[in-house]
Amino acid sequence: MLLSPEKSLFVRGTVPALLLSEAPVHGVLPPVVAPDGAVPWCKGWSLMPLATMCVVDGPGESGVLVQAALAPVVDGTGLGTMADWRADAERAGGAVVLSLARLPEVLDWPYLLGSGTSHGGFVPRLPVG
Repeated sequence: MLLSPEKSLFVRGTVPALLLSEAPVHGVLPPVVAPDGAVPWCKGWSLMPLATMCVVDGPGESGVLVQAALAPVVDGTGLGTMADWRADAERAGGAVVLSLARLPEVLDWPYLLGSGTSHGGFVPRLPVG
């Protein structure tokens, strides 16, 4: 299922994150409750970050395709690039994927990881040739 780029946010970091809003996979992803910041692995899911798109593939027919080239990428200094985010995901071996009802205006990680309203977890990156 294709998710419009305005419903996604790529966040750079040592372990990068991909935030999704109104994603069709929300109910399939497990609820995340990690108030200590230790995000659980999202078993059965994989991530394929490409230059123009990012695929989050789940079990069976579950999955979402994000038009990464058109989606916002942020880091601690403001805007980043998709190439930077992809490099972060490669170094980390994947990314934290969180599905939310709506994208936050402020990244409040304790809330996002401890409220029980987020679904997802750490999704390992598939090797890209």
